[in-house]
Amino acid sequence: MDNRPIGVFDSGLGGLTVVKELIDELPNEDIIYFGDTARIPYGTRSKEIVEKYSSQCVRFLETQNVKMVVVACNTVSSCCLHVLRSKFHIPILGVIEPGAQAAVAATNNNRIGIIGTEGTISSRAYEKAILSYAPNTSIYSKACSLFVPIVEEGWANTEIAYLTAKKYLDTIKAMEIDTLVLGCTHFPLLAKVIQTVMGDGVTLINPAEGTALNVKQILTESDMLNLDENKGVYSFFVSDFGQKFEQIGSNFLGQNIVCAQKIDIEKY
Repeated sequence: MDNRPIGVFDSGLGGLTVVKELIDELPNEDIIYFGDTARIPYGTRSKEIVEKYSSQCVRFLETQNVKMVVVACNTVSSCCLHVLRSKFHIPILGVIEPGAQAAVAATNNNRIGIIGTEGTISSRAYEKAILSYAPNTSIYSKACSLFVPIVEEGWANTEIAYLTAKKYLDTIKAMEIDTLVLGCTHFPLLAKVIQTVMGDGVTLINPAEGTALNVKQILTESDMLNLDENKGVYSFFVSDFGQKFEQIGSNFLGQNIVCAQKIDIEKY
């Protein structure tokens, strides 16, 4: 048994979609979340900057005595997960592999779409992972970087979101895919709009669901589950705009976020 918290980080609010799945799957686990809201987005940054930022995030979470770190950021997972694992002596899990596995399991016509930030799409990380499981799959990718600020502004269910989604997705829709990977933790917040554009015949894959299952498996196999019967305690930290984080984050986490604390991430 290990009653230390699970650490989770993302470039902003989107990683709360992973936290939501972790809470559903592991209700007894304490969770420490850090959203790097001062430096969002990561998806348009260079690999060197993403490595620097994500290393600082892990260092901060280590100060919170976490037992593992979940990288709830597709950009970090796709470009420098291996770097983080080599630098830190703590279990670190990304979101790419769980999403790829779920997509392969869901498709019937072996035509899969992937949407994400510029960094995630250009890395081809999802494509490589999917092809490792199903080499004959046809894959169509599209960078949809504007989705991130739309979510961060709280505009997920607006006309702006719909028009942006239609502009991005019309070309990928024409490829007759039957499965679409939401390759950014912000994108599940746009699932309703994306589904409207793509149609009911396309299955949307939220990698956060598979990630939560993988976390449970790792903790179980390592005898690191928190076996206390009490409900988990959740703490939230940001690098800027704490009040906005609480307001918008509460909406899509499905429960109130109170007392989010602002930290100076540059110290780490």
